[in-house]
Amino acid sequence: MFHQFILGDFLYFPEDKSEYIPAVISLSIFVIGAIFATRYFIVISKREAKKAKQLEEKIMNQQHTEKEQ
Repeated sequence: MFHQFILGDFLYFPEDKSEYIPAVISLSIFVIGAIFATRYFIVISKREAKKAKQLEEKIMNQQHTEKEQ
């Protein structure tokens, strides 16, 4: 009785399975958006890593030339 009372409001399985269609559509939209956002963050991260590496090499070259002089 207690178990049915607690979970009864949260679990709803419709008889008509066409009620799942809007949920599947919205889930698909959010999953696709999450995939694009993740890919975007990866691209930006790689770009920033490349810039940081170039800056590091520039600084190391400057320090190396200062030591030679």
